[in-house]
Amino acid sequence: MTRAFFVWLHRWIGLAMAGFLVIVGLTGSLLAFNSELERLISPQLFAQARASGPLFDLATLAERAETLVPRGRVEEVSVTAPDQILVRMSPRDEAAQQLGFDELFLDPWTGAELGRRTAGDLSQGAINLMPFIYDLHWRLAMGNVGFWLLGILAVFWTIDCFIGFYLTLPVSRAKFWSRWKPSWLVKWRSGAFRVNFDLHRASGLWLWPMLFVFAWSSVMMDMRPVYEWVTRRVFDYRSFRDVVAILPKGQDEPPRLGWRAAQARGEALMSEQAAAHGFETREPLVLAYHARFGAYAYEVRSSRDLEDRPRPGGATVMFDGATGAPITLLTPTGQRVGNTVETWLYALHMAHVFGTPYQIFVCVIGLVVAMLSGTGVVIWWKKRSARLSRKARVAAGAPPQPMIVK
Repeated sequence: MTRAFFVWLHRWIGLAMAGFLVIVGLTGSLLAFNSELERLISPQLFAQARASGPLFDLATLAERAETLVPRGRVEEVSVTAPDQILVRMSPRDEAAQQLGFDELFLDPWTGAELGRRTAGDLSQGAINLMPFIYDLHWRLAMGNVGFWLLGILAVFWTIDCFIGFYLTLPVSRAKFWSRWKPSWLVKWRSGAFRVNFDLHRASGLWLWPMLFVFAWSSVMMDMRPVYEWVTRRVFDYRSFRDVVAILPKGQDEPPRLGWRAAQARGEALMSEQAAAHGFETREPLVLAYHARFGAYAYEVRSSRDLEDRPRPGGATVMFDGATGAPITLLTPTGQRVGNTVETWLYALHMAHVFGTPYQIFVCVIGLVVAMLSGTGVVIWWKKRSARLSRKARVAAGAPPQPMIVK
């Protein structure tokens, strides 16, 4: 395949992706500070004052949610911030129909209700602005259609990362570095088109490693079959589908173990697993019941985590909701290389590591992704206009003039 073919491929992949990447880039910039913006926009969803007493345990909070919403069934209780508990709920039975919300927020010290919302439903007002932006970023706010569309886009974005890098390389190997050096620079005193071209090429080169990380982690999130197929061939890896395969099937009924018994069983199993596998456990993060599989999940912050923020992402034990029999242990790092890499990809994509400086960096990366799309469209448009102009000159009998980039 010739270089001209890759130029053609880069052009049309870029044009096909441009609008989507502008949306993904700009929403990603905001989501780098998702927690902070959520607190600013919806402060009522966070406890306004910290009580002097101890925090309620997860089982007590689950019971509190069921008392507040008798028609609802608690699916998960998670610590999403030091001053916020998120309870995911669904209708208890067909008679309950729709609850009108799927997220309930509680005060971790008092168990008092802080608010309710259906995640992503903008009709409920500003309380759903950040969840809507997240949904727009993840699946274009179009449900499964948007999910698969962005998944396909992510695959082409990953491929295009390599095509774009290749096209910056000099055609000739003679004096390679001196010929390649201009690709890394922006001639700010040149004409507008040249600056636009240099910004597109140079920013793509300087930030290439992270652009690839974001492209491939997007495949991980939205196109799992492709991601898992590749990862299995490179690393020792256990996918979510592997975990699902060992879970009980066809349960979809209330567990025999109540929330308190489940919490106690989770604590005991986690202590056993931590001792057996040599890691330390800290505060609990999540207690969830997966009715589809009849299994509980108990998650804690651990020494295998990549971050210390109080949000889900720790070590998890899963056990049978009827017998309490252990099913599996999942840790963010330290079990399999492929899963450790996946944890890093997720943490880097979501700006969950390296504190505020990295959040700012991810915010900038999102703007760069949007800029690369915009400058790419400008390059295409200018070159297209030049080609049409040359054709018009030839048709009129005038000699064609080459396009000059200043």
